[in-house]
Amino acid sequence: MHLTRRQTLAALALVAGAAGLPGLGAAQETAGVAEMSLGDPNAPVTLVEYAMFTCPHCAVFAQEVLPKIKENYIDTGKVRLVFREVYFNKPALWAAMIARCAPEDRYFGIVDALFARQQDWAGQASEQAMLEKLYGIGRQAGLTNAEMDACMQDRAKAEALVAEYQKNAAADGVDSTPSFLINGKKEGNMPYEEFAAKLDAALGA
Repeated sequence: MHLTRRQTLAALALVAGAAGLPGLGAAQETAGVAEMSLGDPNAPVTLVEYAMFTCPHCAVFAQEVLPKIKENYIDTGKVRLVFREVYFNKPALWAAMIARCAPEDRYFGIVDALFARQQDWAGQASEQAMLEKLYGIGRQAGLTNAEMDACMQDRAKAEALVAEYQKNAAADGVDSTPSFLINGKKEGNMPYEEFAAKLDAALGA
């Protein structure tokens, strides 16, 4: 199913100039932006991940490293993961808008699909084709075109998301993806074995 010209233009207008993000500084109101997380809120270690849906290294982490962290640390109650979206470009924001269009209990399923199929949707030559692929992922998650139209045309939500991202990234000194904080200490990307060692150290193991 193809997006109509109206749908495409609405989505493009929503994040026009997203690369520069003019006028969306840290002072922008960010009420209503839900923090997305996995694991026990009272876990002794908090792992914050800053990731962008168009970032290839983020996709590798999502598919090769995170499942092991989830199995050994998040699902066992040792670590809570806080996932923070980064918007260095328009498609990254579009993908986030689709992911957040669904109920929160479906968010991480869409995130997994966005990373697993990143080359398919993010590699499209035109923005129209990219949006069509994103809508396809949304439909597989149970969203209707009408629901996604409403989400993609919600400029106030887009501005709130961007402002929240800018606020957090500035506070944590994040300028690349993926970036991580382990109990507040900034870390770069690394193989699972190094993550495990740092998480164990934070746990006092």
